[in-house]
Amino acid sequence: MSINISNYHAEGPFGNANNLQARSGVYLILGRSSTASNWNVVDIGESRNIQERVSNHDRAPCWRGQGHAELSVAAIYADTQNRMLIERQLRNEFNPPCGLI
Repeated sequence: MSINISNYHAEGPFGNANNLQARSGVYLILGRSSTASNWNVVDIGESRNIQERVSNHDRAPCWRGQGHAELSVAAIYADTQNRMLIERQLRNEFNPPCGLI
């Protein structure tokens, strides 16, 4: 399963963080109001282990508080230097409601 986000090919969206790989990269929390709706970017972050980070995230209450019927996560796997650049670019483009730069 894959999704295009901006100029990036991301794995997902997955309804469960256990489907993520325990690798370095950028995660995107996506929400939508129904299965017929488009995904909205709720949060963007980076980590050396995105599976662990998403599973234990301190901003999860914000994700759930956005009023979406469905939340999922997508991943762009990248090394440390590239993941920070990708995160900054995507945050500037989408301005997600959860999280700070």
